[in-house]
Amino acid sequence: MVTPNQNSPNVLSEEILAEARRECDEIIRRAQQESASLLAAATAEAEKIRREKLDAALAEAARRSELILATVPVEIGRLRSARIEAILENIREEARRQLLVRNSDGHETVVALAAEAIRRMPGTDFVLKISAADQAAFGDKLAGEILQRAGRSPLNLTISADPTMTGGGIIVQDAAGIRIWDNRLLARLERLWPELRRQIALQTSLVGNNKSNGGVA
Repeated sequence: MVTPNQNSPNVLSEEILAEARRECDEIIRRAQQESASLLAAATAEAEKIRREKLDAALAEAARRSELILATVPVEIGRLRSARIEAILENIREEARRQLLVRNSDGHETVVALAAEAIRRMPGTDFVLKISAADQAAFGDKLAGEILQRAGRSPLNLTISADPTMTGGGIIVQDAAGIRIWDNRLLARLERLWPELRRQIALQTSLVGNNKSNGGVA
């Protein structure tokens, strides 16, 4: 039997090829390990980023929710105030409408309003302006009735019809036209409305007792 020569070209070639195969297998093994390690690291990083984004999204959602919830009472208050204002304005318009409607106590109203103004104004000579309709309806006795109701003497009253006047009531001015008391019903409503508005809101429980005069919000 012939023993192979360890130094023969065939033997050396086979050893080189075997070594190359071993190195190749090692390279493949290490590459597979590194690939698995890189894949695991990438997966972990992706999961970390996902969690961070999710946490950020949840935090932003919570922040926006808090902001929205914080505006709810303000919006409720705004809507309630707007509704109250609308109700009160409807009441005011209804009061104006009623004052513009002729009623059976118009004569007594003019006498009372005129006497009220005259009692509070200095002087003895006054011009009393009423609507043309009231002058035609009340006749010539109106001045005497106002004199009696005013409880002052001497007084000189002149009744004058004003075609521009509507809604009833009277305007009283001194003879010089310096002092004027507008006691028309609509004018009185405008002057008294802030307090009337407050009282209506309180008595109908639209607002609480601790609200300032005129305020409803």
